[in-house]
Order: sequence, then C-alpha cells, then structure tokens
Amino acid sequence: MAPANRALWQDGIGVSGVIRDQPLPTTDELGDRKVLVKVQAWAMNPCDGMLQTTPLPFVKFPVILGQDIAGTVEAVAPGSTAAKKFKVGDRVFGFTAGNNGFQDYVPVDCGLIAKIPNDIPYRDAVVFGLCITTSSFSLFGKDFLKLDFPKLGTLKTGKTLLVWGASSAAGSNAIQMATGAGYDVIATCSPSNFDYVKSLGAVKAFDYKSPTVTEDVVAELDKGECVGIYMAAGSNAAACKVAAASKQKLFVASSNPVSPTDVPEGVECKFTFGAVDPVEPFGETTPATFGGFLPEALAKGVYKVAPPPQVVNKKGLEGVQEALDILKSGKVSAKKLVVERE
Repeated sequence: MAPANRALWQDGIGVSGVIRDQPLPTTDELGDRKVLVKVQAWAMNPCDGMLQTTPLPFVKFPVILGQDIAGTVEAVAPGSTAAKKFKVGDRVFGFTAGNNGFQDYVPVDCGLIAKIPNDIPYRDAVVFGLCITTSSFSLFGKDFLKLDFPKLGTLKTGKTLLVWGASSAAGSNAIQMATGAGYDVIATCSPSNFDYVKSLGAVKAFDYKSPTVTEDVVAELDKGECVGIYMAAGSNAAACKVAAASKQKLFVASSNPVSPTDVPEGVECKFTFGAVDPVEPFGETTPATFGGFLPEALAKGVYKVAPPPQVVNKKGLEGVQEALDILKSGKVSAKKLVVERE
C-alpha cells in the first residue's frame, strides 16, 4: 500500500500555509529523470517567506512552497536515467527547482540531488540546495562570470573574486566553490561575520557599511586581476559602484533582480536566478554542485556545511510555518533555519 502524502499549500498573500493531502506520484509519473524522496528535513529560504507576503506576477496560487530537501529515496522508475544514479533507500539532498518542497514526499530531478556522506546528518545536508544552485549558476554559468569549475586539489590562479554579502547562504557557498576553483575571494559582510567568512576561505573581508567600503575594496581588487563580482546578498547599487570605480571592467552577477537605476553607465549587471528548468541552464553548472565537486568535497571533509543549520523544531510539515515566521522576522544571520521530521 502506497504511503499517504501531504503538502503545505500557500493559498494566497498574507496568510499562513495550510497542510492538505497531496497525491503521491506513481513511478510512471516520475518518468525518466525524477526521484521520489521521503523528506527528513526541510530548509527555509528568503524566497519562501517573500512568497507569503509579496504579490509577484508569475506566481499563481495556490502553490506549494519550499526549495531545499533532504531525505531517502522512496521510489524511482525502473530502467530510467534516475535509476542509474539512485536506488530506493539512498540518503540524498537537493533542490526542487521551483516550488514544491514542503511535502512529505517530493519528486526531484535526478540532476539536482546528490547522495549524503554517511557522517553528515540530514539537518546539515539540507542547507545546500537553493543557495549552491544560485551561486554556482552566477559563478560558472556561460552567460555570467564563466569561472573555471572547482576541483579537488586545484592550484591558486592568482586572481580574485569579490563576493558581496558573503555571509549569506549563497555567499557562503560562493566562497567555498570559488576557492575550490583556485580564486582568492574578497568578501564584504558585517564585522561580526569576518571570522566566519574567513573560515570558509575568504582571504580578506570588508565592512559593507563602512563609508569608505567602495574605495577600500577597489584598492584591494586593483592590486591584481579580478575576475568579477558576485552580488550574493545586499545592494546591487553598492556592488555596481565598486565595478564602476575599478580600473578593470568587472561584470556583476547578482542574486537579486536588477533595477536599471542601480547600474551606472558602463557597468554590466545581470540577475542570474531567473530560470528554473532542471536540466538547462542548471545542468551546465552541475560539475560544481550535485554532479561533481560538492559531493566529492563533502565526502573528503574539505567543504563546510554553510551556512550552519539552526533547527527550529522537529514537527515535520506542522513545524514549517513556525520556521517561516522566524525567517520573516529578519533576525536570522549566517544561519539557515531547518525543520526536521520527528
């Protein structure tokens, strides 16, 4: 007998999510690439909270929110592409490539999940999904910074990358991936997070609120060759100001939508997280994430769980709304809120 499934539905703006029954996909419905995951931990992302409070033209309600999941493989279609990579019982983590993660059982594209090393619990592995997908697309995507992929044992290139908002979830992973690709990361964040970003590999950190931050960062970048700027969190205008002041032509890849008023003449700044297709364009960056460097580096113990999880509760789906409410309070820094199944 197939297990029952439930989902946390968002019925509109300004209301809490509601748990309702949700059909469980059959193996035929999983098709060639989907894996059905029984979720053991969910992580919260700012976009999940935003979609509860902010009307967006491309969002049609009701919708199931949630991007980051970790759990065990419950089903996979025999003979499928997914079955060549995963089997029932595998411990996995991943990214749902859209909204549908807040379910007991979630179908996920096999290219956007990876096996969890035995020594890493679900609550740790679940932090990676959306943030590493976002940052990898910005760093390595062919239409963005186009950096070399990270590999174990890569030598230093002698080139720098600026990560603005480096203590954020996306920034934390951008530091580690760029460092793994041989780049020296210059970071901006709050002074309270300087030690944190340096522990992830940043070689220098600057206070993003300093009145001289533009001049200070530009002076550092212009000591050598900078490969660009990744605006992981914060102000596009601030990152673009650095690009405009540098003697180098610095492309800005941003995790936030870009307003023309933020971009000075002569600076190119592009929003990198606008597509959700599970194969393309995310597929072009899987050598840095689920299909290569990330699981290898985790298994070797050279990639840190970042940002570290803060477990809100172990209530399963019943605890997700509590976590979202904490997230929306704006009091979470250098942590990722996680809900576990009891």
